Amino acid sequence: MDARLRRILQLALFAAAVVGTLAGIWELALHLSTDPLADVHAYYDAGRRLNAGLPLYPAGANPDAADFYRYPPLLAILFRPLAVLPFAVAALLWETLVVAAFVLTLRRLGLRRPVFLALGILALPTAWALTIGQAQVVVTLLLAIAAPWSVALAAQLKVTPALAVLFWLGRRDLRALVQFAGWSLALVALQVVLAPRASLDFIGTLTVGQVGHVNNWSPFMASPVAWAVLLAAAVVAVVGLARTRYGWAAAVAISILATPRLLTYMFGSLLAGLARPLASETVTGGRRRGVPESDRA
Repeated sequence: MDARLRRILQLALFAAAVVGTLAGIWELALHLSTDPLADVHAYYDAGRRLNAGLPLYPAGANPDAADFYRYPPLLAILFRPLAVLPFAVAALLWETLVVAAFVLTLRRLGLRRPVFLALGILALPTAWALTIGQAQVVVTLLLAIAAPWSVALAAQLKVTPALAVLFWLGRRDLRALVQFAGWSLALVALQVVLAPRASLDFIGTLTVGQVGHVNNWSPFMASPVAWAVLLAAAVVAVVGLARTRYGWAAAVAISILATPRLLTYMFGSLLAGLARPLASETVTGGRRRGVPESDRA
């Protein structure tokens, strides 16, 4: 790249980070004053329903309501101990975990210039997720860890992170694929044992009715057909990019953007695309195990 053009690009990214940071501060103040920890109610109430032996996914629930639970049973199962506590105590404990996940994400990515720039650009969705206690922050950490077990766990919190497995598929990394499948089966089996009714009911919730009517950034809202075509094209692109320095970033992007219900706070998880996953295979094309993917291209 021409030095002048590179300088212009760097200034543009810096300006975007500054603007994004200011927007993030505004978003933080807005949600702290209007709906702090709003999404914790959904997880807390889901845990209470399981504790009371009630359906985790009640018929006729409004998918646009803030307390609507739309995730696999695992998060509700994990919330069962918290659900026996007063909401204020449970929310404080959960928010502590969410903030810790955010800090660990930064530690995993490393305090380097690209991370700070990306964090600034994504400050608004990140601030939103943090203030409402969104599990998306935990998903970001799991994607930043960039291991088969962490992607499998992220997929059991929110389904579409499973698409990050396209990274290992494109690299023909059989070991990573087997590990992902093993962890996924184990987590599904755990949910079936601990919440059999909810596990079966969850299958019935996988419909477009869950999309609801919200400020949705997904092309699904404009045209389900266009969304499906774009998704298919993105899958091909991610597999093709898997062996390049952009492979993991592309895998993270599709795992976040593929959902037909794409809300603003979800964009914060794109930060995990700056992670440097380690290859699980011993040797591939003369490259040794343990070398960051971003250093191989």
